[in-house]
Amino acid sequence: MMLATGATWGICAAATAGVIARPFRWPEAIWAVAGAAVLLLFGLVSPNEALFAIGKGGDVYLFLIGMMLLSETAREQGLFDWVAATAVRHAKGSPRRLFLLVYVTGVVTTTFLSNDATAVVLTPAVYAAARKAKAEPLPLLFACALIANAASFVLPISNPANLVLYGGKMPPLGQWFASFALPSIAAIVVTFVMLRSVERARLTGACETTVERAPLTLAGKAALGGIAATAVLLLIVSALDQPLGLPTCIAGVVTMLGVAALVRRSPAATVRAVSWSVLPLVAGLFVLVEALDRTGVIAWVAQGLRDMAAAPVRGAAYGGTVLAFASNLMNNLPAGLIASTAVAQAQPPRVIVDALLIGVDLGPNLSITGSLATILWLQAIRREGEDVGFWRFLKVGAATMIPALVAALGARLLIG
Repeated sequence: MMLATGATWGICAAATAGVIARPFRWPEAIWAVAGAAVLLLFGLVSPNEALFAIGKGGDVYLFLIGMMLLSETAREQGLFDWVAATAVRHAKGSPRRLFLLVYVTGVVTTTFLSNDATAVVLTPAVYAAARKAKAEPLPLLFACALIANAASFVLPISNPANLVLYGGKMPPLGQWFASFALPSIAAIVVTFVMLRSVERARLTGACETTVERAPLTLAGKAALGGIAATAVLLLIVSALDQPLGLPTCIAGVVTMLGVAALVRRSPAATVRAVSWSVLPLVAGLFVLVEALDRTGVIAWVAQGLRDMAAAPVRGAAYGGTVLAFASNLMNNLPAGLIASTAVAQAQPPRVIVDALLIGVDLGPNLSITGSLATILWLQAIRREGEDVGFWRFLKVGAATMIPALVAALGARLLIG
């Protein structure tokens, strides 16, 4: 038994290290899937258990498919270029103002469309804006990455990890705001202040003030309408306490088909352009978590939550902090799944569960593999010819995430 446990932990650790370091420059998905395959090969998880684990991510897969189809449709119709030109015009030659515009847009996108949408939909538009403005792109791209997580607990729909942590049973919207309105403000403001400070040297000087902005075509307006309609749909579905995946997927497919019909073009090209590797990456992570569950780690976490309940305030601060850093070791989606199962077993006080959610949402700003949104962001900037290594992101993440986490957890504990 001890040998099997050690082997499981070793394989999961190696797979996670592969996702982080990307040896041979192989995509993250290869390492997650390889880890799952090795677990199967050595009988550490059975085929049925692996299929069950993969099935747990069904709603997440559908959500991602919808968002990626929306993003690619918008990209093809020039929506990103139009948004970029609009942002550059309003920046009036100031890189700092452009940075603020990007950040505020990221807050809105994350709040109403999710952090994954900020990574997939907003990031290409921001890169286009930097190119048009002849501004340093990395501060603007970092803003996309960090706000995708910092604003991801403004609403229940702002992060798929919220659905995972609460096991699909979200608190009523009024209770949600009571718990997270102040912590969200704290996370958003502190992240902005710290990132602007870190990147201040790259936000000096002037950028282009006038750029050519082609009128948005009918198809581009249809793509924008599809994104807006998806945001409204997600709010309605969330209020009805229903899964978000299928509605998002349907919205993405309908938007893609509608735009394809307008331009009289096959949607096959749009489908081929999507970065589908993210789906096996997520599936592999779910299998790794299932294997860890077999070693008793969830029962151990549940007991830890029961112990924290004896001193809820201290327990909330400790639990949220530990989960924030743990999310960077295994990605916040599986970390949230482990925490969710442990919460269901331990039934800790609400303040502890809320602190865990802040940790699992905000903590991933520390590293490039902390959240699925950040991995999607990394894929998006690579498509534009940019790249950010693990250590480069860690330097920015450490300067921004830790103060924001302290502020957000402090705000939640202040509420009581």
